[in-house]
Amino acid sequence: MAKKPAPRSSKLSVYLYVPNIIGYIRVLLNCLAFSLCLRNKIIFPILYFFSFVCDAVDGWCARRFNQVSTFGAVLDMVTDRISTACLLVVLSQLYKPGLVFLSLLALDIGSHWFQMYSTFLAGKASHKDVKDSTNWLFRAYYGNRMFMAYCCVSCEVLYLILFYLAENQTETLADVLSSNLQKITLISFLIGTSLFGWATKQIINVIQVCTWFIYACIF
Repeated sequence: MAKKPAPRSSKLSVYLYVPNIIGYIRVLLNCLAFSLCLRNKIIFPILYFFSFVCDAVDGWCARRFNQVSTFGAVLDMVTDRISTACLLVVLSQLYKPGLVFLSLLALDIGSHWFQMYSTFLAGKASHKDVKDSTNWLFRAYYGNRMFMAYCCVSCEVLYLILFYLAENQTETLADVLSSNLQKITLISFLIGTSLFGWATKQIINVIQVCTWFIYACIF
């Protein structure tokens, strides 16, 4: 007697999860944004920031529809790192010294890799599991979703404002920041409120690098 063909699985492919589809849209938005960045200083920040907002939306969808996946997590992280890296490279061409932004780029990518690797060495399931850390700021950053969101948004907003303010390739970063902070405008307010979150994020990046060295010595 011939065997009946096995029924097709009704399980939705991970590549068609709602948060992953949003991730694909983010990639397309970033490609479009950077293709226009040197031609349209208004459209680029809008597209870039909309892509950044989608980052929060896909996380909400992943939890709401129970569609959390390793593929989605990797897609999300790679998209974040590449988009921020591209923006920092653009800024390094618009300001002097450009090495400042390239250094921030190296710190951003390196610290996230170090954090993921130290998590692996410690046998943890998530790089956000820092409950055993002795650093209160590190625990506060990963333990409070709103605080972490504020720091991440602050970085992106500050970089987008710097992009918008750049007039030519001879301006120094210090001059642009100081001249705008002395004025009472919406941009100066955004710069002022973003600087604290940006600075906190850089401190967290440094802590992540130090954490990796500690685990590397132990293991």
